[in-house]
Amino acid sequence: MDVQELISKYSPLIKKHWLLLSLGILGLIFFAYGLIGLFFASKTDTDGITFEASAGQSSQEVKTIIVDVEGAVVKPGVYKLPQESRIQDGLIAAGGLSAQADRQYIAKNLNLATKLNDGTKIYIPAIDEDTAKVPASDNSSQGVIAGNTININTASESELDTLPGIGPVTARKITTGRPYNSISDLLDRKIVSSKVFDQIKDKIATY
Repeated sequence: MDVQELISKYSPLIKKHWLLLSLGILGLIFFAYGLIGLFFASKTDTDGITFEASAGQSSQEVKTIIVDVEGAVVKPGVYKLPQESRIQDGLIAAGGLSAQADRQYIAKNLNLATKLNDGTKIYIPAIDEDTAKVPASDNSSQGVIAGNTININTASESELDTLPGIGPVTARKITTGRPYNSISDLLDRKIVSSKVFDQIKDKIATY
């Protein structure tokens, strides 16, 4: 049976029920559009939920530390910084060095690339200040970054030997055990006794 015969056979039936057939075709078209719209709406909602969860996770991953910046800076005070911050970041947070800052001393004794720890105190001496009288670290901080302290990461054995309770043998042990992230590493690694550590903790730093 060719196409012409098919048309001839079903033409009267189509003419008789054309309205029902038209409505049926339109219904199928609307049904197809509805499925497509439902699919895209569901995908958009899912993407939105995923995005919000990712953003929340990222915010939880951000960790901070607290540092105290004092001395010859524009805005002395306590600042919250990202965990991986350096000394330079702490000085920037405090508005930078003031006009009275001893820049020559800083250039010789301060490594601006040193990583900060939570609770670190940064002290910047002034030009007319006697750095020998700058207070060293207190018990609550992890080291004053400036002042009259000996850097146990860079000091020579003869410099370490000037500390109370430290002789040539202990000085050698200190230089051999480098690097140190905190002055308490000397005690944790049993390089010095607790008695000696109490004598030198205010005179050393890891800056």
